[in-house]
Amino acid sequence: MNAAARRPKRPNSDLVRLITASGVSHKHLARRVNELATRKGIETKYAHTSVNNWRNGTTPRPPVPSLIAEALGERLGRAVTTDEIGMGTRTALDADIGLHFPRDPSDAVAGAADFWSDVERRDILGFAVSAYTTPVTRWLVHPADTGQARESGRRVGRSDITGLWKAVSQAQQWDSKYGGGSRQAGSATTCLTQRAAPLLRGAYTEATGRELFTVTAELARVAAWTAVDTCHHDTAQRHFVQSLRLARAGGAVDIGCYVLSTMALQTVLRGYPSEAVDMAQGAYERAKNTAPRRVLAFAKLMEARAHAKTDNEKAATAALIASETLLDQALNDHDEPQWISNITHARLAADATEIYRDLRKPSAALMWNSRADAMSAETHTRSVGLRLTAAATAHLHARELEQAIAVAGTAVELIATVHSARARGYVDAFTAELAEWRREPLAIEFTRHAHTRLTTATERGAST
Repeated sequence: MNAAARRPKRPNSDLVRLITASGVSHKHLARRVNELATRKGIETKYAHTSVNNWRNGTTPRPPVPSLIAEALGERLGRAVTTDEIGMGTRTALDADIGLHFPRDPSDAVAGAADFWSDVERRDILGFAVSAYTTPVTRWLVHPADTGQARESGRRVGRSDITGLWKAVSQAQQWDSKYGGGSRQAGSATTCLTQRAAPLLRGAYTEATGRELFTVTAELARVAAWTAVDTCHHDTAQRHFVQSLRLARAGGAVDIGCYVLSTMALQTVLRGYPSEAVDMAQGAYERAKNTAPRRVLAFAKLMEARAHAKTDNEKAATAALIASETLLDQALNDHDEPQWISNITHARLAADATEIYRDLRKPSAALMWNSRADAMSAETHTRSVGLRLTAAATAHLHARELEQAIAVAGTAVELIATVHSARARGYVDAFTAELAEWRREPLAIEFTRHAHTRLTTATERGAST
């Protein structure tokens, strides 16, 4: 990944200067902040790694900056303000907000809660594929933390965990049926900010904490995907990073594999297929001895998608075959988690249609398209619309204009009913492929109709 593509982090030079002047060790400073917090009735578990994060630019939530200033003031023998330590405001680091992947589990949970508490009030600045380097590397090296308990705050109970899993299931269904930009699918982000973030600051045992982190990781993955579907890739990237970190905090290697594989697909869509190959392969290799076979099948399927974008037919086909084999084997698995149930043979066939479209192998693409018919347009409206658009492009590659226009017309009618900028982008890509036939009456009429139909649908959606 090209590190130069990411905005450089801005270390807190003011804090570094005062720490140096005071002569305090990172361990002692963290301990003293914890002591001062306890006096105020606040439970914190900062360690020397937390101080490193502060030095590197992380600003903790109030009143912690004032506690840091107080601790440094004690060492320096004078009053120190939050402005002096570079923490007078929390708005300076929007370029990096949500992209940190702390090694310490307590810092990670606190960071995720902070991010989701005010993400809707932030101006997120840009997607950079290089921003995935540290999160992916750290997850691959160490995909599961030990348990984390928390004593202060409202007690998190079984009903809270069950409610979050219900929200995950509903958001998955609504995203597929109505699109990521719909009010229904937006419930995933709302649930993160209004329900999950407060629970992360609650009290829980190690076992409950693992469950809480795991379900929140999957909820964040769904929220990230809805953002991808609306082409808000910068926000999606941050949800993905927090999702992967919480999967690690929860010891959920299977969820981590699923999250990283989904990140690989986003990376493909952003135009970085080589990096996506590495991500999907890493997800598979790290989880192959622990994750359900359906999860591993998804990792291999995303690897195939990435290989196709690099025009590597041999590697794409091998990964696709591996994915199908794993799905075949998963038919005998009766204890699979519900959150992976949407990865089916029909889903594989839909992705394979895109794989062979990208490889410009129309016969193979259309064969796979015919195998995806089991996916219902009623419940998977966007997915069917995307697949049919890919199939229409395959017809064009086969020089079958009439069939292409017919299939694309069906796709447009489906896509017009969902709130998905990504799906509309597929129609735009198909229309661009029509350039060779731009003087043909069929092509002219389709282009006019598609533009009118989708524009009208967008205006109607904006007014509701």
